[in-house]
Amino acid sequence: GFQHVEIGEKMSLFRVNDNLSFYLQDYYVKDWVDNSMLFLEVADLNQYTSDLNALALDKQFEKVRLSEIQPFEWGHALYLHDPSGVLWHICEFSK
Repeated sequence: GFQHVEIGEKMSLFRVNDNLSFYLQDYYVKDWVDNSMLFLEVADLNQYTSDLNALALDKQFEKVRLSEIQPFEWGHALYLHDPSGVLWHICEFSK
């Protein structure tokens, strides 16, 4: 659901709306990647999981892995290892 905006040859902006965006730069440092984690809170984790599965990212990118949804006392989470190795925590808090 992110809108991709190319900033330059080696930098992009990914925007969800006017309040949420992040930059990605084509600059790889293994120690940084091995210690990077992003946290994304979503309103409906089941729907978000369905949307991710429909993208078949693991078929497009060798290193992508997506976990099953895990229950916690505070809500639910799943984990996505992106193509560069960054670990995403995608969570829905209990209401």
